[in-house]
Amino acid sequence: MSVKTTRPPRDLWAACEGVSIVEFALVVGLLCTLVLGVLDFGRGYWQFNQVRTAAQAGAQYAMINGFNSTSITSAVTGATSVSSLTATPAPAQTCGCPNTSSGITAATCGAACTGGGTADTYITIGAQASYRTIFTWPGISNPMTLSSTAIVRCC
Repeated sequence: MSVKTTRPPRDLWAACEGVSIVEFALVVGLLCTLVLGVLDFGRGYWQFNQVRTAAQAGAQYAMINGFNSTSITSAVTGATSVSSLTATPAPAQTCGCPNTSSGITAATCGAACTGGGTADTYITIGAQASYRTIFTWPGISNPMTLSSTAIVRCC
C-alpha cells in the first residue's frame, strides 16, 4: 500500500495548512515595529521631561536666590543626569509686562503695563538637550533638540 504525499495542483488553492504561521509572521513584524517605536519615543519623552525639570530647577533657584547667571546655569545642568543638557539660551534678566500670548513684553521697569499693573523684573531660564533615537524613523530628524523655557518674576 502506498501513501499519497502530494496533492493535485487544483487542490492547492483550497489548502489551509500553514496559513496561521504566515499570518503570525505578518503580525509579528508589525507588533515589533510598534513596540520599538513606543520604546524609542518613550525614552525621548522621558528625556524631554528631564529637560523641563532642569529649566524648572533653574527657575526655582532664581526665585529663591535672585539673578546670578553662573549659579542658575549650574542649577540647570545639575538638576538631572542627562549628559547633553545645557542651559541654552543663557539665563537672562529683563524688565517687562506679562503677556498671555507670548510670555513677557519688554518694558521699562516701573512703567505702566497695558493690562494694568507695572513692569517688573523677570528671569528667563532655558534648558536644551540633544536626543538621538535608537532607530532611524522616516520624517523624524536625528538627532533632535529638546528644549524648555521657564520664566519667573524676580524680586
